[in-house]
Amino acid sequence: MTSGTTGTPGISGAGRPMRADARRNREKILSVAVRVFAEEGLDAHLERIAKEAGVGSGTLYRNFPTRGALIEAAYRNELSRLCDAAPDLLAAMPPREALRAWMGRFIDYATAKLGMAEALRAVVDSGVNPYAHSRELMMTALTSLLDAAAAAGTIRSDISAADMFAALTGVALASGKPEQREQAERLLDLTLDGLRYGVSRGRRG
Repeated sequence: MTSGTTGTPGISGAGRPMRADARRNREKILSVAVRVFAEEGLDAHLERIAKEAGVGSGTLYRNFPTRGALIEAAYRNELSRLCDAAPDLLAAMPPREALRAWMGRFIDYATAKLGMAEALRAVVDSGVNPYAHSRELMMTALTSLLDAAAAAGTIRSDISAADMFAALTGVALASGKPEQREQAERLLDLTLDGLRYGVSRGRRG
């Protein structure tokens, strides 16, 4: 189940669209929270997060009344940033380049998730599932990118989103730490190069 406290990005607790300044404050809090929880784990001080986000403690607690709500929202925000990037990348660049850019963003997401592992485990232990629908959302984003690149004839067409997700997860597990980023980028390039082999083979079902 989910906590029901994180809400939808850009929507207030009452269901109304958030003001631009309130939305910016929320985004700053979540961005800082990812970094601070990665650095300090469950010992992270929420007051530090508020201060580094440039907001008062009251603003933080109005948005996220509990530590668990903040952790869950920070993770879900990283997931949303990853999945929502797919259509924007496809609109801005050729499909194969969009796929490669998204692959890099997947490593950003995986690195954030790895850094927050301790904090996320505590949320799961409390009975909340922050990962609900995560795979489904990523499969949808990946499918759109793979289909576009295959239709353009720049990658082979028999690779499923599940196959690609497994490959990206392998790269993240092997090289997901910040200090391993150069290696991760090389592995992503190798993965994408492999998608060009057999580009004329049958369509992906």
